[in-house]
Amino acid sequence: MGSTWTSFLITLLLSVAAADYSRFEANNGVPIVRNISEIDQDNYGRLGLSHITVAGSVMHGFKEIEVWLQTFAPGARTPIHRHSCEEIFVVLKGSGTLYLASDSHKNYPGSPHEFPIFMNTTFHIPINDAHQVWNTNEHEDLQFLVIISRPPIKVFIYDDWYMPHTAAKLKFPYYWDELSYGQTSPVKDEL
Repeated sequence: MGSTWTSFLITLLLSVAAADYSRFEANNGVPIVRNISEIDQDNYGRLGLSHITVAGSVMHGFKEIEVWLQTFAPGARTPIHRHSCEEIFVVLKGSGTLYLASDSHKNYPGSPHEFPIFMNTTFHIPINDAHQVWNTNEHEDLQFLVIISRPPIKVFIYDDWYMPHTAAKLKFPYYWDELSYGQTSPVKDEL
């Protein structure tokens, strides 16, 4: 009886270990464990960008945070922009430059400070500080995880660092939320 019981337990443990955990879902329908390589990615019309929403408010029902995996080809960059949420970056590979206008709460962003970013660095963007991330490395992609608070994100885009806040263009819903959101609606600037 002892060896039969042991064989049964080993077989049970092996079958549990080999189980497809993707069928286990949280209340929001998102599998508890997912393979990032199986998640849809897109460039949303922006050359040199690869974006994956790993966990999103509109797509997956998360309420407090959103997580993205983004890859920028050499020379690719975000527009100069700001948003009414905190943002944290974790650089996974490559290098580039963060431009951050920490005096953004005047009438326009103003001259940005330049910060080198590279693999294994992290940086954060305070609420409503205008910024731009640029892959300034000519030979390697820049890849990072991005974590934002207060999704879905409302983005104000600037033509340059001296464009008045009142002239910044609101983009909401943002590109990766458009299909899920299904509408565009004006949102009050929170600056």
